[in-house]
Amino acid sequence: MTLPPPPPPAIRILLSLIVIPAAALDLKTRRIPNWLSLPAVGLGVILNVFLFETDGLWFSLKGLGLAFAIYFVLYLLHGMGAGDVKLMAAVGAVAGPGYWILILILTSLAGATVGLLIIAAKGRFRRTFENILLILISLRHGQLPYKENPQLDVRSGEGLRLPHAMMIAFGTLVAIWAPR
Repeated sequence: MTLPPPPPPAIRILLSLIVIPAAALDLKTRRIPNWLSLPAVGLGVILNVFLFETDGLWFSLKGLGLAFAIYFVLYLLHGMGAGDVKLMAAVGAVAGPGYWILILILTSLAGATVGLLIIAAKGRFRRTFENILLILISLRHGQLPYKENPQLDVRSGEGLRLPHAMMIAFGTLVAIWAPR
C-alpha cells in the first residue's frame, strides 16, 4: 500500500498544532478542552477554503462530517468521550475525508496496541475478552453494552482507560509527517 502524498505544509502544521497540545492535555487532565477543538474546526474550514477555494470548503465539511458521524456513534455507545469526538471532528475538518480515514486507521492501530499492552500489564485478558463478547451480544440484541456492565462505560471510571487524544496525535502525526 502506498501512502498518498503529504498534505500541504500549512495543513500539516495546523494539524500538529491541534493534536500535540490535545494529547498533552488529555494525558495530564483526562480532558480535551473546547477552547482547543472548536476553534480548530473553524480554522480547518478557513484554511481549506483559502488553499482550495470552494473545493476546500466541501473537502473540509466532508472530513468534519465523516469524523463526527463515526466518533459520535462511539460516544453514544459510551465508548468515547465528547472531547475525543470534537477533536476528531476538528482533525477531519483540517485533513479532509481521505486523510482522515488514514488517520483513523493509524489511530485505531495505536489504540489497539497500547490497549493490549495495558491489558497485559494489568493481567486483564480474560475480563477483556468477556467484555468484547458482552459488547457483541448486546449490540446484536439492540442493547447498549454499558448498561450491562459499567466497566464498558468510558464515563464510569471502572474500566481500563487510555488518553485517546494521544492515539489521535500519533495517528495524525504519522499520517502527515511519515516519509513517502
